Amino acid sequence: MAIRDAFGLTLSGATEAGFTPYSQAVRELQCFIGDPVASVDRAIAEDPGFVMAHVFKGYLFGLATEREATAVAKACHEAALPLAATTREQAHVSALGHLANGRWHDAAGILRDIAIDFPLDAVALQTGHQIDFFTGNARMLRDRIAGALPSWQSDMPGYHAILGMQAFGLEEMGDYARAEKLGRAAVDLEPRDGWAQHAVAHVMEMQSRQRDGIAWMRANPEAWTKESFLKVHNWWHLALFHYDLGETNEVLGLYDGPIYGERSTLALNMVDASAILWRLYLGGVDAGDRWTAVAANWAPKAGDGNYAFNDAHAMMAFVGAGLDAPAQTLLEAQREAMRGSDDNAAFTRDVGHPLTLAIKAFGAGNYADTVRLIRPIRAIAHRFGGSHAQRDVIDLTLIEAALRTGDGALARALTADRSVARPDSPLSALLSRRAADLSEN
Repeated sequence: MAIRDAFGLTLSGATEAGFTPYSQAVRELQCFIGDPVASVDRAIAEDPGFVMAHVFKGYLFGLATEREATAVAKACHEAALPLAATTREQAHVSALGHLANGRWHDAAGILRDIAIDFPLDAVALQTGHQIDFFTGNARMLRDRIAGALPSWQSDMPGYHAILGMQAFGLEEMGDYARAEKLGRAAVDLEPRDGWAQHAVAHVMEMQSRQRDGIAWMRANPEAWTKESFLKVHNWWHLALFHYDLGETNEVLGLYDGPIYGERSTLALNMVDASAILWRLYLGGVDAGDRWTAVAANWAPKAGDGNYAFNDAHAMMAFVGAGLDAPAQTLLEAQREAMRGSDDNAAFTRDVGHPLTLAIKAFGAGNYADTVRLIRPIRAIAHRFGGSHAQRDVIDLTLIEAALRTGDGALARALTADRSVARPDSPLSALLSRRAADLSEN
């Protein structure tokens, strides 16, 4: 039993009854809207032998960076293993197995090979693209999609998502003009494509076009917020524009509203909450009891140690809230993680653990230790995932620590670095002035 999708790809074990909700789940993921888990669950209920439905559900949970979700991904892999499958689908099952067991790079490689042979396999492209993001692989964020793009036509379903992913990859590689062009084209095709919306926001963030960014995000928020599970991250991007302009009240208003008004317990949303509050913390802004709420939601995850990028942001919350016990639990979990054999062992060893220690040191006023810990990881920070915009917080923490140690020479060098990367940033200008004033005193 098998049917073919709109691209001629065989879907083993599927009937029309199962294929319809599966197709809905794929579209929902491409736009980051709705509930793709519920949709794919309906597909599995209709067709228990539908191998790609099990795989797709496994991908959703495997990409969640949560310990509990990883267990679901492993169960999906186990369910998919004995099912009838084509060679392409068997490769997907293998990729899911690697992802569910923390072998992100192996999964990414298999998905790349699938897309080379089947460039219209949207699930392979989308999942691989997300893995490239979580592993900080800017080159593959661009090239994975670039290799498949010539096979796509503008009238194909999901074409907007291919453009949006290519836009983000181009942006992460510094090709801002083409990134913005493709991102805008994707949003024109599908205004609800939250990833394409976010790709254009990234361009404007990297180019320090704060007013353009605010206008872009404010133009049609209904489109990128309605039923969107990427909306918190996109609101965070709007907050970044206001933050760079020094508009603290706007930032806090966004935090109290769409960013963390609902106090999510999802790591992906808590990362954004921690990240914006930490930027304010570096600037000496009193966040009141906001830290307490986000730290309380990070605390149950302190011992997970399954994704170093999350660990660093959890530590920000523990420092902001003045909580030492979960901070120590987190550090011990990282030490345990570094003894593992999965990719997170390297993420943690290379970047995550020293950065998390540096954040804790900053909170304790040990600014020299913060500088000592961060300087060696600046050039390799991409190894633990995230985007350039997200990892900017590492440089901001280092700069602030250098300023507070009174090291004028280092502060001048670091602020000059940032000013080259973001020449029109008001924040860069402010930090440079502080470094110059330090040198004169």
